[in-house]
Amino acid sequence: MEKQNFVNIESLTREKILYLIQMAQEFEKNPNRELLKGKVVATLFFEPSTRTRLSFETAANRLGARVIGFADPKVTSGTKGETLKDTILMVSNYADVIAMRHYIEGAAQYASEVSPVPIINAGDGAHQHPSQCMLDLYSIYKTQGTLENLNIYLVGDLKYGRTVHSLIMAMRHFNPTFHFVAPKELAMPKEYKIFCDEHGIKYQEHTAFNEKIIADADIIYMTRVQKERFSDLMEYERVKNVYILKNAMLDNVKENMRILHPLPRVNEIAYDVDENPHAYYIQQAKNGLYAREALFCYCLGITLDDIQNDPTIIKG
Repeated sequence: MEKQNFVNIESLTREKILYLIQMAQEFEKNPNRELLKGKVVATLFFEPSTRTRLSFETAANRLGARVIGFADPKVTSGTKGETLKDTILMVSNYADVIAMRHYIEGAAQYASEVSPVPIINAGDGAHQHPSQCMLDLYSIYKTQGTLENLNIYLVGDLKYGRTVHSLIMAMRHFNPTFHFVAPKELAMPKEYKIFCDEHGIKYQEHTAFNEKIIADADIIYMTRVQKERFSDLMEYERVKNVYILKNAMLDNVKENMRILHPLPRVNEIAYDVDENPHAYYIQQAKNGLYAREALFCYCLGITLDDIQNDPTIIKG
């Protein structure tokens, strides 16, 4: 397999998604390997992150790579006026692959066009979050045993939520039925509803959020209302607490239903839900390690066969 970028989710075929899930399964069996020994991974985070950055860096470390990079753009030459192009070209002198989060939509695509080494999009503005999407797909597959024919409820900030935008695009291969649950201020953007129409994806829109609405859900995907995306803070105050998932709402849900959340959580999931057997968001975050190990290998040309026949597994 040749080296390649991972900057968007819509370019992935059904077969490629299932292939990456298989790779993640292998890493869940044995996450500690030396497949990337001698490699250098750069993590460039122009926007704040906890789980994404740490899981990328942990994935690199568990695969034997060394990690360079930054979590605060204020400590870089960008504060002196260096362009993104020059930053990428400089870092590519030192690293074999770059995982980058940026606040500008399309930044990862641009970086991939100028970089001589593979780029992994760790989130670009309100656009996409494809590595989060891969761990979401892996979490759905693990909990449901399939990606096919599922009822998926996307709840909260559907306007700015790049994770839900990516999930819609990825699930087009698997005949889902989506339920978009949001206030009108945060409704799913028109372009993603057009995408659903063009790809034969069934969806319904709701403004109510209660036990009756969610009774048929296989997956409830909660999202945080993202204060940092709002230019009008009054609008944020109006919508920030509109939908809160409470334990009492889960009495009559389907047995297989699982609750996902890309995190961080603010108050959209009550803390007593954490002990409910339907809660899966902490395990979901853990799955990010395996999904991102798979992505590093995918981008660096390491195949599923290489992983399955890997002699570098570290025991104990």
